[in-house]
Amino acid sequence: MTPFLFMYLAPQFHFPFSGAVSQAIDPDVTWFQNLIRPGAGNARIERRAFEEVASYGKQLGVITEVLLQQVAQTAGPDSEALRKLRAIQLQIEGIKAQEYGLADQALVARVIQALQDGGPELAVLARQTIPAIEPESQQQVER
Repeated sequence: MTPFLFMYLAPQFHFPFSGAVSQAIDPDVTWFQNLIRPGAGNARIERRAFEEVASYGKQLGVITEVLLQQVAQTAGPDSEALRKLRAIQLQIEGIKAQEYGLADQALVARVIQALQDGGPELAVLARQTIPAIEPESQQQVER
């Protein structure tokens, strides 16, 4: 006779690729919609505005520029909040310059590597980049 709890208390062994090994591997593409609370607005409109028009950073950058320009036109004394806003803007501009500088350095390193390697990749790189870098020379070539 088998005890009543035998099935629940018996040790279970699972070897690799056996037992309950299901795993959800599909990517979660709803992360952006989950950030917008239902009471905050229409998530579809927010997502489209973010993807098609401007990111939140760009939107805040434009608002900051307009605000600082308006304050500059009125010759009033600087408040603490205005000094903080200018400091934040300077820090963000510093981060942008740093990141763009890193991207520029990476691009230069890749071009130097292509020059050293030579071959047909160099000709493809030249055809793709020279018109973008020197649009006037491309117009002269076309004439």
